[in-house]
This record gives sequence, structure tokens and C-alpha cells, in this order.
Amino acid sequence: MWSNITAAPFLLTGFPGLEIFHPWISIAFFIIYVSILLGNGTLLFLIREDYTLHEPMYYFLAILAATDLGVTLTTMPTVLAVLWLDHREISHEACYFQAYLIHSFSIVESGVLLIMAYDRFIAICNPLRYTSILTTAKVMKIGLGVLMRGFILIVPIIITLSRFPYCRSHVLSHAFCLHQDVIKLACADITFNRLYPIALISLTGFLDSMLILISYILILKAVMGIASGKDQAKALNTCVSHISCVLVFYVTVTGLTLIHRFGKYVPHVVNIIMSYVYFLFPPFMNPIIYSIKTKQIQNGINRLFSFHRICA
Repeated sequence: MWSNITAAPFLLTGFPGLEIFHPWISIAFFIIYVSILLGNGTLLFLIREDYTLHEPMYYFLAILAATDLGVTLTTMPTVLAVLWLDHREISHEACYFQAYLIHSFSIVESGVLLIMAYDRFIAICNPLRYTSILTTAKVMKIGLGVLMRGFILIVPIIITLSRFPYCRSHVLSHAFCLHQDVIKLACADITFNRLYPIALISLTGFLDSMLILISYILILKAVMGIASGKDQAKALNTCVSHISCVLVFYVTVTGLTLIHRFGKYVPHVVNIIMSYVYFLFPPFMNPIIYSIKTKQIQNGINRLFSFHRICA
């Protein structure tokens, strides 16, 4: 009985009630996706090719850009398929795998923002030992640890998700698979899948945000101890890009959390839009923020375009 029920594919959903506008909406999404791919791809290319960017700060930025590309490439195929082709069906295995990647990359991004705060803390509070503390080997180990944390911690709820029978409606509320969306359709005891994410959010997102806050309190304390106002401004200016990315990420997370918490008081389409904002706004904004606020990135972009003009 359960095997027949479970075999039915899940159905993804675009914007309910706005189906007639899906082709136009898809154009906007396509432009945003291309912008994200170009922006983060350019950052990765610059950091790889420009030796002046071979520093811990930019290595961590490269991990952030790769994470943003991962989130984008994970959601883009199904979103565009639903909006462009009205292809809504997705197999259970593909859905579980997509949910695994989406949630893993979200945890990774939170961790990357934390290690970037640690990088700024060392650079400002202990500048003379910066290069000896954050060696290339140490950066690789930290980066690997952040990736492993994200991709391992999410495994338990995805495994249990794949073992549940699904006897209710197979219609999901987004154009991509999320654990909290799929779990609503399960016909089983989902206590573990309700409690584990709460613990996971507390041990990752909440803890990461608190450690980032503590890092900047210590940074501010160190900066206030600098005699020269010019040097104070210079030190704080190196943190502006990272602070902006942190705000973009956690403001969207907070907005999405509030919408989910008080979702019954707002139109369902607002819930859907906030989900897209959460997954698209940070990857879209991060390259822009670092391109505008970081002089070394600006110089790298200028050298890149100058090289292409010379070659042309």
C-alpha cells in the first residue's frame, strides 16, 4: 500500500494565482540567476588568477562565492522549469537530494560568514601575527571544517525524510524542495524531524551569529584603542563589506522566520516571495558589496577589463 502511495512524484508550485504571469516572472528570475552566476563566477576567477588576492580574507570570500553558486545552481533548474515549462513533477529521490543541498549550503554560508569575522578579528586585533596564524594550510582546514559541518549535520533529517510514507497531497508550496515543506506531507511520526532542525538552528545559525557579534565587539574595542582617527577609520573600513554581507544574510533569515511564524496573517504569496528573497538576495548582493567596498577587488576587475581591451 505505502509503496504505491510513495511512488507518486511530488508536485512543485510556482506562484499560485499568478500562473498567467509565470513567463514574465521567469524572465526576471533568469536575469537574476545569470547575474548571480556572473558576479560570483567573476569573484572566483579574480581570486584564482590575481596573486594580490591570494590572502586568507579572499580565500574565505572565494568559499562564500562558491557557496552562493551552489545554492543558485541547486534551485535554478526546478524554478525555471516550473515557471518556463510548467514542469512541476519531481521524483522523491531528486527532491530529497535538492533539499539536502539547499539546507547544507545554508549552514555552510552561515559558517563562512563566521570564519570571515574571525579573519577580520585576527587582522585587526593581532595584525603582526595575521599571516602566521592564518596560513594557507590553516585556511584550508577551516574551510574544509565549515563544509563538513554543513553537509554532515543535515544528513539525519534527510535520511528520515526519505523513509517516511506520503499519503497526503503531494503538492509542495515552492518551486524547489525544502525539508519543512516536504515533512508536512508525511504520514508518520515526525517528532524527530521537528525537534532536530530547532537544535540545528540553535547550534549553527544562532551560535554563529552570536560569535560574529562577539567578534565585532572585540574588534570595536581594539579599534577604539587606536590613537589616530584616520587609522581607526581605515581599520573599520576593512570590515564594511563583511558586515554588509552579514546583515544581508541575517536580515533575510529573520524576515523568512517571521513570515513562517506569523504566516497565517499574511497572504501565501508573501511567504513564497520571502523564500525566494532568502535564497537569491544574498548571492546577488555579496559580489556587488565586495566589488563596491573592496578596493583590491575593484583593482582586480579593472586589471581584468584592461587585459581584455589590450588583447582585443
